[in-house]
Amino acid sequence: MNKLLILVVEDDPSIRKLITTTLKAHEYRYLSAANGQFAILEASSHNPDIVLLDLGLPDMDGVEIIRKIRAWSNMPIIVISARSEDSDKIEALDAGADDYLTKPFSVEELLARLRVTQRRLAMMQNRSQVEESVFTNGSLKIDYVAGCVYLNENELHLTPIEYKLLCLLSQNIGKVLTHTYITQAIWGSSWENDIASLRVFMATLRKKIESAPDSPQYIQTHIGVGYRMLRVE
Repeated sequence: MNKLLILVVEDDPSIRKLITTTLKAHEYRYLSAANGQFAILEASSHNPDIVLLDLGLPDMDGVEIIRKIRAWSNMPIIVISARSEDSDKIEALDAGADDYLTKPFSVEELLARLRVTQRRLAMMQNRSQVEESVFTNGSLKIDYVAGCVYLNENELHLTPIEYKLLCLLSQNIGKVLTHTYITQAIWGSSWENDIASLRVFMATLRKKIESAPDSPQYIQTHIGVGYRMLRVE
């Protein structure tokens, strides 16, 4: 039996039924809520492992719910919404969502997003103090204490900005980080020229860590939104 508890926040009964039936079939435990007020109550009372959140709820906007939950918890939040504009995705991700799935969606994609989040949860929960000081992903290794990066056991020579970018992505592996989030973390601002600089530094970083920069293995671009570090087996 899968022990993960998932809170499904969806006001459409048919979609809520589809999601909960899928979760039950794959042995996830679940709770459900049809509005924002009850969702916040369930989240605070039961502390679910993952929240699946619709944005268009009858009593409050889903982005507000994300902000309220983020005030006291880092529980993963996957948005499932009919809003497909980049601006909507960016607003939800900047508010603290971990992932964004657009309706209509396939059951297979939903389960894949859950597996990615589950792996990230397991990694966060299981790594020891030693592992916290050394990050390993495929052939990439970051020694946070020494400030060194290795690829296939060969040390890479990164600029300070490239190193900070790589650390930020690695510490949020599997999570989409928006341009605004990254530039705020690296430069402390989000001006247009900061985003242009980010693209340049990301391109130079990829040349150093990717065997084929045009088909990246480690860093995935979400066009118009941001970047995500992928888990490499």
